[in-house]
Amino acid sequence: MAHISDLIATDIEAYLKAHEHKSLLRFITCGSVDDGKSTLIGRLLYESKMLFEDQLAAIEADSKKYGTQGDSIDFALLVDGLAAEREQGITIDVAYRFFSTDKRKFIVADTPGHEQYTRNMVTGASTADAAILMVDARKGVLTQTRRHSFLASLLGIRHIVVAINKMDLVDYDETVFDRIVKDYRAFATEIGLEAITFIPMSAFKGDNIVSLSENMPWHQGTTLMSYLETVEIDESRMQKNPFRLPVQWVNRPSLDFRGFTGTITSGIVYPGDRIRVQPSGRESRIARIVTCDGDISKAVMGQSITVTLEDEIDISRGDVISLAESPAEIADQFETTIVWMHDEPLLPGRPYLMKIGTVTTNATITDIKYQINVNTLEHTAAKTLELNAIGTCNISLDRQIAFDKYDENRETGGFILIDKLNNSTVGAGMIHFALRRSQNIHIQHVDVNKGARSRIKGQKACVLWFTGLSGAGKSTIANLVEKKLHAMGRHTYLLDGDNIRHGLNKDLGFTDADRVENIRRVAEVAKLMVDAGLVVITAFISPFRSERKMARDLLQEGEFIEIFIDTPLEVAEKRDVKGLYKKARRGELKNFTGIDSPYESPEQPEHRINTTRLSAEQAADQVISIMNVRGYV
Repeated sequence: MAHISDLIATDIEAYLKAHEHKSLLRFITCGSVDDGKSTLIGRLLYESKMLFEDQLAAIEADSKKYGTQGDSIDFALLVDGLAAEREQGITIDVAYRFFSTDKRKFIVADTPGHEQYTRNMVTGASTADAAILMVDARKGVLTQTRRHSFLASLLGIRHIVVAINKMDLVDYDETVFDRIVKDYRAFATEIGLEAITFIPMSAFKGDNIVSLSENMPWHQGTTLMSYLETVEIDESRMQKNPFRLPVQWVNRPSLDFRGFTGTITSGIVYPGDRIRVQPSGRESRIARIVTCDGDISKAVMGQSITVTLEDEIDISRGDVISLAESPAEIADQFETTIVWMHDEPLLPGRPYLMKIGTVTTNATITDIKYQINVNTLEHTAAKTLELNAIGTCNISLDRQIAFDKYDENRETGGFILIDKLNNSTVGAGMIHFALRRSQNIHIQHVDVNKGARSRIKGQKACVLWFTGLSGAGKSTIANLVEKKLHAMGRHTYLLDGDNIRHGLNKDLGFTDADRVENIRRVAEVAKLMVDAGLVVITAFISPFRSERKMARDLLQEGEFIEIFIDTPLEVAEKRDVKGLYKKARRGELKNFTGIDSPYESPEQPEHRINTTRLSAEQAADQVISIMNVRGYV
């Protein structure tokens, strides 16, 4: 007689084999708050018999605790795992659930409905094949309905179910359903959504979820479960797309093996195929395709593999391996659509990190071409993007990368933006195309370089970056430092904040966006002057750490010396030589640093000068002493 553990093991093995070859559909539920998304997912889990008895018992108890009427089960409690969500009856986080039927496996993401959690919806939609857009029959098409529909369209979701929910609360009225269908179709036409299926339902009551509802005999279309089991998955299209293997790591388990590991994002590859490594452009042939189960003769999209090549060529993490006859494109400037996901606005000129595939690189938004109004689809001018805003933007990188257009390959055409200071994700984007300038502009080699220019001047080039509040003493100290260096025979140039705004930056105001661009231009000019072999002295408030870091990153190690003129606000305001603080306090001068615009103090400057203890002359002498120690004079 078989042991009970053997029987259990046999049952588990049989279960896994039964599901092994089923197709997998990834889908999301989205829409406005309290439209019934979590209830629907709970209902799907229940109807697909994916709940254990103890789970049902717990949900029944919670349903009574949180006020469900009668003996009904509140299926939303299966999904809303956070205590805050259960108490408020809303979804905050993205909840992923797995379930299966006899025909297919599913991974569903329940995304939040509140506008402030739109970024969570983008996260859930980024890998989805289909979207169930929930609409409350009592409310109709809302702003968040349009927002989520537009995002689904942007993110390349090709199959949309408009689930008109809570039909039981409008007496299963067909005219209500027809009115919502008409309203939604009008909007969908404007954003180019075509594959739309409308289903009237009640997730709470179970109408049209698994079987057609007797309460709505006028609906002769599909049920939701039937739709999910039969909708086409775009895997075949991605299999037909050109082969792409973003390199995740270089595999060197021994001296006689060197392979390149990653997950295939599209296409098929065989041993012997001619490949091209990008962005370098070097070519070779596939020697072996290796997996944890040994060598294979063919690899397809979604497989994690290691390939070895016939030739020894330089490949590293972030490179993309393509077939030689159909390589990815190469560029460092793009037109993109960006969904901004952070409380702090996107500011053109501010440096961010872009992560695309397995490569992470420095990125700057060079231009916001327009912002998109999700209600009217109108294109409006914008200098910044606020939380949840969607804009078409030009973006510039500090290196060339391999890419595909987003609508051809999500993995090599989609990216996220990361804040360089706190490493948080602040935006998500989709590449439209490379800007022509990225193909036509190249670095020109010159024979006389920075070292040669510095040697002829008998000095080491660097930037002395003075930062501090208005009235701190930056310009006074910087001027004294330049006079002392000049007397010592050093070649210098002083870039002063007020003087620059009379010429190079005369077109800029004092908004956060303009301040970022002001410092970006100054940093680029300072870089050119350092390349000329000069000692560059800058005196700018430069209030934001991000821009000071950007200026530092433009230069080589040791060439950027940050000097914080640490003068308290009350002291700077008492000096008020130019009368600016008085104007700011009266409301006549907007966006004034220290009053209604922030100043972010340096965390680790090379030198800190407290002007309440030192005279300007003494402070200048300290700077010269620092330069002596560092070998710059």
